[in-house]
Amino acid sequence: MKTITERFLSALEHQLAGVALNNEPATAQYKASVLICKKAMNKLKRYMATFAFESTRDEVAFFKTVKPQFYSRYIYFVNLYNFSVQRPVGSKEIQESYIRMHLSGIQTFFDLNRAFYAYYRAGMTQLDAAYYTRGGFDVHAELEDFEEDELFSTSHDYKLSKIIANERFQEFLELELLKLGASPETILLPFRRLNWTGSQSDAVELIYALKAQGAVNHGNVDIAELVTLWEYIFQCELKEVYHKILDITRRKKHIPVFLSKLSDALLHWVDEKMAM
Repeated sequence: MKTITERFLSALEHQLAGVALNNEPATAQYKASVLICKKAMNKLKRYMATFAFESTRDEVAFFKTVKPQFYSRYIYFVNLYNFSVQRPVGSKEIQESYIRMHLSGIQTFFDLNRAFYAYYRAGMTQLDAAYYTRGGFDVHAELEDFEEDELFSTSHDYKLSKIIANERFQEFLELELLKLGASPETILLPFRRLNWTGSQSDAVELIYALKAQGAVNHGNVDIAELVTLWEYIFQCELKEVYHKILDITRRKKHIPVFLSKLSDALLHWVDEKMAM
């Protein structure tokens, strides 16, 4: 199962990366991403319909780790799409009020699910068998936190997926506030402006390397998010990201030129320090 689901997830990430770099308006990108995630979820569901778990441990692993990777992306892009199509046109104050309304809604969700959120954030496992195996649905639980298909759902895998999606959505909203010049309470702004003095191709190479290596959120982050964060930190727009990564992959002799320079610079710095 693991090999197949990893292949499904890799294909999903590849498709989402392509959408994020196609230069279409944000709303169109989010809509396309929702459809891609939905198709991936259906593909996963069809595959699992013919699969029998060998143990409770395997079942827990699927509903706690595998399915939420797909489902959380779907929920996240639905959130982005709804946020985008409903976003009002108006002053900075109107925009900020709209964003903070969504942040408040996320905080309310976390507050209403405080016990399970704490369980998730603390990495607890003692209730996993109850939360992530089928047949444990409590009719007194909140109905919106449970899918109707009991063969493909547990009492808490949807709630976990929603938590993961909301954490990502919260990060997106905070970046939107920063673009407006407003300061989210959870982010510490730099004391002075930092300037990127490498080339734009260097920046793109570094961003893709961070994504590929899983160095940010264990790889659970979109290229578009990393680009947006980079642009905020250095207050400089990255242009034609997709074309630049294509140029990088077409290099004949050596692809990671900037990463090699970083490695050489670090080794040189270490040699100098050791010689002191």
